[in-house]
Amino acid sequence: MTWIATPITRDIVRGALELETTGDGVLPHRLPAWARAQCADPQLAMVESQPSGVRLAFRTDATAIELDALATRRIYTGMPPRLAGVYDLRIDGRLAAQASLGGGTILHIDMATGAITTEAGPPGTLRFGDLPKGMKEIEIWLPHNEAAKLLALRTDALVQVPIPTGGDHGLKTWLHHGSSISHGSDAASPTGIWPAIAATLARVELVNLGFGGAALLDPFVARVMRDTPADLISVKIGINLVNTDLMRLRAFGPAVHGFLDTIREGHPVAPLLVVSPILCPIHEDTPGPTAPDFAAGRLQFRAAGDSAEVAQGKLTLGVIRDALAHIVKQRATTDPNIHYLDGRDLYGEADHAELPLPDRLHPDAVTHRLIGERFAALALAPVGPLGLRRAIADR
Repeated sequence: MTWIATPITRDIVRGALELETTGDGVLPHRLPAWARAQCADPQLAMVESQPSGVRLAFRTDATAIELDALATRRIYTGMPPRLAGVYDLRIDGRLAAQASLGGGTILHIDMATGAITTEAGPPGTLRFGDLPKGMKEIEIWLPHNEAAKLLALRTDALVQVPIPTGGDHGLKTWLHHGSSISHGSDAASPTGIWPAIAATLARVELVNLGFGGAALLDPFVARVMRDTPADLISVKIGINLVNTDLMRLRAFGPAVHGFLDTIREGHPVAPLLVVSPILCPIHEDTPGPTAPDFAAGRLQFRAAGDSAEVAQGKLTLGVIRDALAHIVKQRATTDPNIHYLDGRDLYGEADHAELPLPDRLHPDAVTHRLIGERFAALALAPVGPLGLRRAIADR
């Protein structure tokens, strides 16, 4: 077999805001370098480099594809090793194959102390063979839960840059920001995270700024969203502010207004949806911080705050939902294109009774599909708050 090497450039990468060139490959980032420089938090550095929603996209009549990459994975002290991240191959929009890399760099993380040690490992090679003959649209979705430095792409036929899909070319671009649940948490594969499911059902191009543990109303994230081309925008606010016990109610309202004001500087009329947290019983009425709980012999989470502290301004999910609904109602008097969605419409009490959160905080793969399907129906339907008819009318 004769292999043809194709440089991995912005022309064939979707969903990343920057490609960092290294000595041996490229590392996709979901925040640009100037934004990363404004926050030294190692949690944010780790999660923004995990390419949730990022995919290689190209046209080819190749029947075999190889991708060399170096993974960076996490292992938590005292817990079984996580499964290797999954790469999803889509052909003409349909899932055709899945594979994982061997080797990789391992981050050993002690959740009790926050200490991280690094174990270097080698790169690996993915191979997708026996593909259908003829010209086809290829997407290789990168793992949502581990970093992937892309070293080389090879095919047995020429690669063509894909037909543009965003803007005036057909599909609209949906820009979304949220927490670990939007990042993908315990979804089984990158096309199984709820934003990818919703985007597929609604036929929109996803740019996913879901950052595990790091949806904290950071001003630099708002500026990134302001400067990123998008037709439809959503922000899912709340759970990480409770997890980290980051601010009180007095600071929350102005911070939300400031975040939305910044987005509106770059997208003054685009449909903008504010989404409150899905149901999470441990924090509905009890504030954070959130603490790991190993009492059951596996990692779960518990609320470490005291409900009596709500009177002093501590945040719970109930407090946040009420505040967000009020903020959106207030802003809608002068901004007809801002909307509110209660996260419990995506996952509520009846859903929790049937599909409880396995670690009390994150949904599993089945629940990701449920949330994605509901978001597509409630928000991205043609006449929904982010619907294409609304987006076209607003332009």
